[in-house]
Amino acid sequence: MAKVDIKYTKLFINNEWVDSVSKKTFPTINPHDESVITQVAEGDKADVDLAVNAAVKAFHRYSEWRTMDASQRGRLLNKLADLMERDSKYLGQLETLDCGKPVKTATGEALWSAQVVRYFAGKADKIHGNTIPADGPVISMTMKEPVGVCGQIIPWNYPIPMFVWKIAPALAAGCTIIVKPAEQTPLTALAMAALVKEAGFPPGVVNVVPGYGPTAGAALTSHPKVDKVAFTGSTEVGRIIMTAASQVNLKRVTLELGGKSPLVIFNDADIDMAAEIAHDAAFANGGQCCVAATRTYVQSEIYDKFVAKAAEVAKKRAVGNPFDDVHQGPQIDDEMFGKVMNYIKIGKSEGARCVAGGDRKGKSGYYIEPTVFADVKDNMKIAREEIFGPVQSILKFETFEEVLDRANDSNYGLGAGVVTNDINLAMNFVKHARAGSVWVNMYDYVTPQTPFGGFRDSGIGRELGEDGIQQYLETKTVTISLPKAQSK
Repeated sequence: MAKVDIKYTKLFINNEWVDSVSKKTFPTINPHDESVITQVAEGDKADVDLAVNAAVKAFHRYSEWRTMDASQRGRLLNKLADLMERDSKYLGQLETLDCGKPVKTATGEALWSAQVVRYFAGKADKIHGNTIPADGPVISMTMKEPVGVCGQIIPWNYPIPMFVWKIAPALAAGCTIIVKPAEQTPLTALAMAALVKEAGFPPGVVNVVPGYGPTAGAALTSHPKVDKVAFTGSTEVGRIIMTAASQVNLKRVTLELGGKSPLVIFNDADIDMAAEIAHDAAFANGGQCCVAATRTYVQSEIYDKFVAKAAEVAKKRAVGNPFDDVHQGPQIDDEMFGKVMNYIKIGKSEGARCVAGGDRKGKSGYYIEPTVFADVKDNMKIAREEIFGPVQSILKFETFEEVLDRANDSNYGLGAGVVTNDINLAMNFVKHARAGSVWVNMYDYVTPQTPFGGFRDSGIGRELGEDGIQQYLETKTVTISLPKAQSK
């Protein structure tokens, strides 16, 4: 296990490192061996109040931040990206320690996240309104303005990317922010806060308050001075946040929630290639991915060969210490470990055929074997409910119309994929699949430029791309009387 220096464990409010008002702390756990990494300051309502007040002050019309040129906001974001690239190895190691993500993956995510920051840096001085040919003797136009103070709650599965997905568009738009990281993984959010300060962002623009959902999270989502809430996490918690965001004042919300995404593989697909695409789609990040394609639909002519290949690929997946050269580390914590193992038990009891994995790996840490179920039916729990672990369900289908209806038969609608050499088949699937992102002959390919979000229970709004920055802007319509000119 690599030695990682833990530099930041306090709350970050108004560009200062402070203890929580209560002086309470909570442990953050290493999922590799279940040991305590360190104690982190535990924020609650009193600390959220302080952070919100700092953000409100930083958003005042005469503040340094509000009077700053838009191009300067872009330069600060580019400086932050520079610092992330400089510290990418450290950020990756810290993520691996706290999250269990393989260190190569974590470092790559830090570098990729820097590119997201650069994308939104370029957007900062390109936010435009319009002129409108309104009826009557008037001139009308629209102005785009920042929403205001934003509460942003991020998950534990992709802590660095999710931190960046939230703050980068908000900062480009000119908002101020309070981030509540997941209690399982607070360390990289605090390290990012240090880089925000080093980059030169004024006090109060970005604040980070670690804590628990029912205390710090609830205080943030219901706070009367917060104008918008952005959340990534489960649909269950998303509903709670949406309710809280409407109780005291009506906040704008962006919710990126759960999924049970389908990947459809037709008879004409190359089986080896399709099996690799499906494997990565289901097992990326140990299956701890909202858009994971855990429903793999395979057409009947190639079904048996595909199942055999999928099992073979899964059995070769290297699982172990995330600081080693592995594909998969541990699940995040004991709760999620138990949940996934229970779903595996349910899958076996419902009659699905386990062709790979199915057990715990090792005796310590939250490790689970990559598990593949064949002969899965649509009504089985493992085909209906989000597992959030390394479990792939393979289902057989006969016709395009049949599989399209089955793929869309879900409360979720985050992602979908299709593997085929028939462009007409692919484009028909793209047209009719009810999902926020659809991939053809690939899966989960996301760039800073491409909007990401879901239909139905998978959320509201989009992150990344042009849509991402619009979530942090208000439209103001300005209409000016234009009296008829008097002749002289």
